[in-house]
Amino acid sequence: MNHPFRAWFVTGTDTGVGKTFATCALIHAARAQGYVTLGMKPVAAGAESIDGQLTNEDTARLRAAGSFDPGQELITPYCLRTPVSPQIAAWEEKVRIETGPVLQAFNNLQQRCERLFVEGVGGLLVPLGDDIDAADIARELRLPVILVVGMRLGCINHTLLTVEALAARNLRLAGWIANALEPDMPYRQKNIDILRQRLDAPLLGVLPYAPETAHDALARFITLPA
Repeated sequence: MNHPFRAWFVTGTDTGVGKTFATCALIHAARAQGYVTLGMKPVAAGAESIDGQLTNEDTARLRAAGSFDPGQELITPYCLRTPVSPQIAAWEEKVRIETGPVLQAFNNLQQRCERLFVEGVGGLLVPLGDDIDAADIARELRLPVILVVGMRLGCINHTLLTVEALAARNLRLAGWIANALEPDMPYRQKNIDILRQRLDAPLLGVLPYAPETAHDALARFITLPA
């Protein structure tokens, strides 16, 4: 590998805004530039048993998008079966989510790739346990943040609240991605323009409403953080 390692934490303005969709596009954009690139989703809630192993759909997409597949155990150290909030899923399954195993898996992947995108779960402040939330993962890994904005009514408020939460935790916003969640959002471009005026971070891409499009085809809409 010829390039210095770099990594980012990918979070969203809410649940269901297309974080995995955007993360896979980022992975393919980095691969297209010649980087050995992987994705990681430290905590995933909602999995089914396939060939004797719990498999999460988002994790499977990240494994398929990467330059190679390092295995689910490294990409998702905490794979929970119950499709609910991760804190509730962990409680239901008697699992305590801690940053140690996440950091260990991250360090392992760091030795094997040049670019790594670490996808959070839900929004930035989703609780993972009594004393840990998604933002704590980003802080423990010391990563700049890429924010995926789901383009729908309320996205401006959700975005600005998330950016304030990032600043309060001394997390740096490296850039943001606007992801179209519906084919015909009224004033979508106006919403994007307002956010561009208010956010002190670059717009890295506008992903079209294209739920059936292959992730590698979406890479052309993405600019990697400087």
